[in-house]
Amino acid sequence: MKNMPPAFDREEEELEERERNFRPLSAVEAQQLRERSPQVSPWRVIAGQIIAGILVALAAWGLTGKQNLGWSAGYGALSVVIPAAVFARGLTGRLASLNISTAVLAFFVWELVKMALTVAMLFAAPRLISDLSWPAMLVGLVVAMQAYWAAVVFAPRRK
Repeated sequence: MKNMPPAFDREEEELEERERNFRPLSAVEAQQLRERSPQVSPWRVIAGQIIAGILVALAAWGLTGKQNLGWSAGYGALSVVIPAAVFARGLTGRLASLNISTAVLAFFVWELVKMALTVAMLFAAPRLISDLSWPAMLVGLVVAMQAYWAAVVFAPRRK
């Protein structure tokens, strides 16, 4: 006998019911599902990050009149864009599409490369940007990281 609250019993029964009614999609149904829910290209996301980075750099420079704030914000965005482009290129390469285990391994390897490249760029920032503003750089970094939402929202919709 189970010592579970009644709510857990109901959830378990609902799960069992869904499993009994599960049916794989046919090829036609799967194609229709793909057409209704198109994927967003990683290059579209990176383009959105580039646009966001340029806008935040120009805004920082224009609103404050300080050139170093614009460069700092732009470099922060660049610290997201370049590693993301390397990641996307790695995942869209030949090795990533061989089989599922290779694709999973490629994802983790390229994600590690992306993180290491981002950290390296942040460590290099004080040497590359004269009079670096860390707050402006972090604003550029955060804006570029969040720009993928805009790419998803403005993605073309199929009927």
